[in-house]
Amino acid sequence: MDALPSYLSLAPTATKLPSNPAGRVVVCASHGGAYAGYLVARTTAAAVILNDAGVGLGEAGIGVLSLCDALGMPAATVAHSSCRIGDAEDMYARGLVSHANPAAEALGCVVSMPCAEAALALRNAPSHGAPAAYAEARTIIGNNAAGLHIACIDSVSLVNDTDHGQIVLSGSHGGVVAGQRALAIRVHAGAAFYNDAGIGMDDAGVSRLPVLDEMGVAAATVDSNLARIGDGRSTYEDGIISRCNTLAQAMGMRIGMPARAAVELVPAGMA
Repeated sequence: MDALPSYLSLAPTATKLPSNPAGRVVVCASHGGAYAGYLVARTTAAAVILNDAGVGLGEAGIGVLSLCDALGMPAATVAHSSCRIGDAEDMYARGLVSHANPAAEALGCVVSMPCAEAALALRNAPSHGAPAAYAEARTIIGNNAAGLHIACIDSVSLVNDTDHGQIVLSGSHGGVVAGQRALAIRVHAGAAFYNDAGIGMDDAGVSRLPVLDEMGVAAATVDSNLARIGDGRSTYEDGIISRCNTLAQAMGMRIGMPARAAVELVPAGMA
């Protein structure tokens, strides 16, 4: 990609933002949930554009819009069907705006506008307020039949060493981030579940699954229309499997199966 304009920062994920996005328009390839918006807003970036992740249950995939509008910060999302989630360069090159908050609309950001044009429109956004402290959740809700703990985490970034060999249900999207396969999961879990983010362009929302097969981790995604993206408990409580990798299929997981039932199929000793 050519050199970026001075008003722009690209970020593959809201958990790994550029070192100094202050005053810039951040085009970030994370799902457009409220927490991603919070991470960008607290840096004093001028505006943010995220991926709508299929919008999904409770419109969780565009939660950024209302959070940022309350701060006076322009925010928009691009359609998951127009570019790959987890790939900021593709989002900037091919993304088409699907939603914009009033602060963004006031600057000329409109639905169907190319992402690059939207970023240009948002470059002169006025300063905005700071968000209140907000944290994602990590909860161990019990054990499955084999005695493995069931960790519900809002973001896969909350995985820790205690999850080795255990079951992880994440609110994160199921895409490979910026082509970095090693980020699929940081521990060798017994099984891992993600939100499919509407699957989207080039099946990007489920692209972690074959990578996790290669890593020896059984994995599945749940339908974003039935479970709130960014909410690990919803992955467990509401999730219905939309895709599963070969290792998960070998355990008996199938499309259409509730995540609650799928976790009971995971045996001990998989890591």
